[in-house]
Amino acid sequence: MKKPLLAFFAIFITFSITGNSEAQLGNKNMYLLANVNTHATPYSALWGYKAPDGREYAILGTFDGTQFVDITDASNIHEVGFVASTSPGDPNNLWREMKTYSHYAYIVSEVRNSGIQIVDLQYLPDSVHYVKKFVPAGHTYTHSISQSGPYLYLNGCNPGFGNGVTVLDLTVNPETPVKRGGYNVDYIHDCRIVNDTIYAANVYISKVSIINATNKNTLTGITSFINIANSGPHNTAVTDDRKHILVTDEVGNLPRALKIWNIQDLGNITYVTNWQPTGITSAVIHNVEIYGKYALIAHYSAGVRLVDISNPAVPTEVAYYDTYPSNDFGNYEGCWGVYMFPSGKIIASDRSTGLYVLKTNFNISAVPEGFYNSSTNSLNAKDTVRAFLRSASSPYNIIDSSKALIDSVSFTGSFKFNTAPSGTYYVVIKHRNSIETWSRLSGEIYNPMDFGSYNFSDSLSKAYGSNMKQVDFSPVRFAAYSGDVDQDGSVDASDVSSIDNDANNSVTGYVNTDLSGDKFVDAIDVSIVDNNSSNTVSAIIP
Repeated sequence: MKKPLLAFFAIFITFSITGNSEAQLGNKNMYLLANVNTHATPYSALWGYKAPDGREYAILGTFDGTQFVDITDASNIHEVGFVASTSPGDPNNLWREMKTYSHYAYIVSEVRNSGIQIVDLQYLPDSVHYVKKFVPAGHTYTHSISQSGPYLYLNGCNPGFGNGVTVLDLTVNPETPVKRGGYNVDYIHDCRIVNDTIYAANVYISKVSIINATNKNTLTGITSFINIANSGPHNTAVTDDRKHILVTDEVGNLPRALKIWNIQDLGNITYVTNWQPTGITSAVIHNVEIYGKYALIAHYSAGVRLVDISNPAVPTEVAYYDTYPSNDFGNYEGCWGVYMFPSGKIIASDRSTGLYVLKTNFNISAVPEGFYNSSTNSLNAKDTVRAFLRSASSPYNIIDSSKALIDSVSFTGSFKFNTAPSGTYYVVIKHRNSIETWSRLSGEIYNPMDFGSYNFSDSLSKAYGSNMKQVDFSPVRFAAYSGDVDQDGSVDASDVSSIDNDANNSVTGYVNTDLSGDKFVDAIDVSIVDNNSSNTVSAIIP
């Protein structure tokens, strides 16, 4: 819904690219790779494009055009092209929407006489080539654009062209689409197409229409349902099993939330539940995309939200990143659109601050033996652990690594694996005075599009060769062996000697010989290293 945004008259131009910083923005299990803010505001929609060579690009709507940003290398995120608006300076030129097909991007706007901009992406990473402004007969503007296979679906065009949904066929020539059929019973704000079925958001009449698009020349209605009275649906997304539809309410009665409907029986569509971020009741939802069991949501002032919908009756937020920390009011500022790549990179557009490139953390829970205090069920101190993803086959190459602080109460650290692709890996942890510990036999399936985790502490079998020590029986808890001060893979005489020497000299502070984490090298540390040395504790690896 864009009309309330017309009050946004001021245009600000900032030039900044920020990387590897959380700034002061609120986040949970999601971190910033880069923020690109280099064009005139307000920004609007975005979409993603993965080139045949595997490179990833964000396509971002700005006030004055469309920006193309290479996000492949997290350390070198940069603009590679820009296509100017067909109506520069038009005060109504506040947003644009885009989709891709093959190596083309198609860009639309509600500015009168804006047409459809076609951009050829095959010359990336060097440049983008503007093909032309394409104007079908009778067309003036388009509110939003959808794509499925070699077809574009134009939503909310000028009434003379069709303000429902109109199909453009790209099969003959993607640079000169052919108009096919349409469905114009009601105004359609946005739509989703799944297996030739259109799920359309009729924002102004609180309705969702389901349309048969098998015959692209003749679209026919299947059914519709009211998205609860006075709840204006902005967009929709359908779960992979096609059993549920997610609907975002951008206008109407509060709460303007995510609604979930059961559509298994189109003759009896039933309401399941709604969802809002915990503790936030006024922020307005905007767009939702589904990736497997997750709903990725652009939630205006509440930022980017990742919600587990594996149980649609109990949607559970697992991660978020607030791109608009100023407030959580019910306005139309903040995050507009979201998209996730197979690499796990998430891109988001914020109306004020541009492009955000994000990823979710990989959470690892682990306990260093000496640090654990069974009387408090906690660690004596937080400490840093480095984690590795290693290939599950010989020679077990390191694919990615990250360092994080292990919390003293949850025993969990949030690790940032920026480059590892999907695969099966051993999760390996190294702590400054503990034995290197590998995850269980055969490795773990890692999917960067999933919010992943691994817990070493809850079962002895979680370690390769069961190479951990039980440090508590209630609750049951296991820990990596302490005492490998010199990090040579074993607890032996050299480690005993180092700790004995520091204990005799009453060494204090953050030193490797302090096995208990209390900043004193004393009899406690000596006891731990003596015991593990006597038992010839060493790393067990494939």
